Amino acid sequence: MTPTITHIKDLVERCRHGEQRAQMEIYDRYYKAMYNTAFRITGHSAEAEDAMQEAFLSAFTKIDSFNETSTFGAWLKRIVVNESLTAYRKMARMSEVSYNDELKHEADHDGVVLDENDENSAKVKKILNGIKSLKENYRLGLTLHLIEGYDYEEICEIMNISYANCRTMISRAKESLRKKLEHHEK
Repeated sequence: MTPTITHIKDLVERCRHGEQRAQMEIYDRYYKAMYNTAFRITGHSAEAEDAMQEAFLSAFTKIDSFNETSTFGAWLKRIVVNESLTAYRKMARMSEVSYNDELKHEADHDGVVLDENDENSAKVKKILNGIKSLKENYRLGLTLHLIEGYDYEEICEIMNISYANCRTMISRAKESLRKKLEHHEK
């Protein structure tokens, strides 16, 4: 076992005993990645922060349910995804007027720092903007599959859809993204 894995297991054990320093160390280690995950799902900075905070609170409250069948990071990410989906659905139901939060994240596009002079960064930016412009279920499905790395079975469970619907949705989302990107190149 590597020292990092051993260290995480030690931190989790200390969290089970309610040690706040261990909780803070886990938070410091994972908050950036978890915020980026939440932001990609919710699309709003404030909602992403709220979802991330709720996820950490939930994780620390329910730390005894972590049974180490997966890594702690994967377990925590699942909680963040679920909290983010809840926040996103709540926003959709309330039909809030979206606000422009782009200036705050000018240098940080979905957790990817872009160098404006770099051709690859420009391509990444186009792809991320293309994903953002997709229908919401396509955006969410592609984000979970391509960016977050979930497989079809996990996406089915997260989005509460059948396996066939999941594969079809992701296939259509990829095709829609491809067409949008081709249209923008012309």
